[in-house]
Amino acid sequence: MKKALKAIAVVGAAALLLTGCVPGTGSDSNAGGDSGATKDTLVFAQTVDPRNLDPQNALQTSADRINRNVYDRLFTRNGESEIVPQLVTEYEQIDDTTWTMTIRDDVTFHDGSALTAADVEFTLDRLKDPALLESRWYSQITEVTATSEYDVEITTDGPMPTLLAALSKSGADIMPAAYIEEHGIEEFIKSPIGSGPYKFVEWRRDDRVVLERNDDYWGGTPKWASVEVRTIPENSTRVSELLTGGVDIATDIPVVDWERVGSGDTTMAFGETSRTMMLMLRVNEPHATQDVRLREAIDLAIDKQAIIDTLFNGNAVPVRTRAPHGIVFGGDPDLYNTSLFDLDRAKELVAEVVAEGGDVELHYSASRGSYPMDAELAEMVSAMLTEAGFTVNLEILEGGAFGDIYSDYSNQEVYQVALADGLLDASYALQGYATELGMPRLGYSNAKVDELLIAANRTLDSAERENLYAQVQKIIAEEDRPQVMLYLQPSAYGVNADLKFSPRADDGVVFDAVELTK
Repeated sequence: MKKALKAIAVVGAAALLLTGCVPGTGSDSNAGGDSGATKDTLVFAQTVDPRNLDPQNALQTSADRINRNVYDRLFTRNGESEIVPQLVTEYEQIDDTTWTMTIRDDVTFHDGSALTAADVEFTLDRLKDPALLESRWYSQITEVTATSEYDVEITTDGPMPTLLAALSKSGADIMPAAYIEEHGIEEFIKSPIGSGPYKFVEWRRDDRVVLERNDDYWGGTPKWASVEVRTIPENSTRVSELLTGGVDIATDIPVVDWERVGSGDTTMAFGETSRTMMLMLRVNEPHATQDVRLREAIDLAIDKQAIIDTLFNGNAVPVRTRAPHGIVFGGDPDLYNTSLFDLDRAKELVAEVVAEGGDVELHYSASRGSYPMDAELAEMVSAMLTEAGFTVNLEILEGGAFGDIYSDYSNQEVYQVALADGLLDASYALQGYATELGMPRLGYSNAKVDELLIAANRTLDSAERENLYAQVQKIIAEEDRPQVMLYLQPSAYGVNADLKFSPRADDGVVFDAVELTK
């Protein structure tokens, strides 16, 4: 397979959304509202502050929204979720395990130093550290060699069908080798330097990250003189800031505010994402959910459509898999837009366990403000499980405490979380069921699932991969149930009516895709 592109074509692909009217600059800039001056500052509000800004150790949408605008990658996803070259001008798959790539020769980092193949080598080599959260998606890469100033060779330990997808996602942001070697990674993370359209200025913890235009960007002049990414966890505050002009775009608008936001000086922008709301269940001792009958009962006791109708006015899709069909490669269509609900059978299963002296007490951890309507969802699900005969101890936590449970694997019987597929490939979501990842988080291990995942991750035959992934998804949904899926979280953004903004399936934001309409 040979792909050769002229430099101008690559600019067009990578900077597809950099065209159009560039707002003015200078003292007439304004953020939110309209004072009559040309607007050149974009203010974007999200619910959660990044845990850190290490592009290879964040694994958070809140961090990726910033990083993807500060850094460039070898490949990227366009607005239609297609993989397109960004820094790469030419690439070839030599054989099943060897790729060669040529990168642009006119790219500089924000400190003025040239981006070369040595930086690509350094970036991908660092991902060999298993302590990095993003490393698992690059573990098949065995060697990266800068063969010349702008040429690199990548070797994998076998066929790697997800290589280009991995090189287009978070974790593959190209970092400046010389700067990090001189100043150290900790200093670098405090003040990141990339080669993307926006430069890092400052991070005020739990408040905002400030970026400024990179006037030397190889892809053309970025639209905005500056961008502020604000953290506003409270729904009422975030909506108020949007309505009063304090912010231009706000994520996760609650259903109760959709009508109000969708009129006047603001509008609503909806999209379907890969983010699946689910219940993670511990399947090992001493947890009650080690009994597969109780895991099935949990699945059957939850009326997903009632939840969707109540919390989202019907604007969500019920699913039984983490790999949504039509959004990620390999999603099983039989498990998309479908659910199970049989309260009577759920009660029977719980009663069976109780009659045998089994434990039906559930410790249920959920968040408030990390996802749209997450606390309300937890209360509804808790009530449904209680009706089925479970004893539910519900604990609703704020963002930091909730995130700590996830990061240190301390979740108990039920942990409510919404996870996206950053790779837009079923391998990303389904790899969580492999023993290596399934045991610490879920206490889950299935030799058949391991075998299917290994085979799927080692074949370049797309049809065969889809078949193998479908088998895994049915084992998870119909037999083992280490997780119970609820719905695809809809994206619901509030947007200044003077802006044009389209949500992406990966839940990311490209700031230069936001256009002024006036």
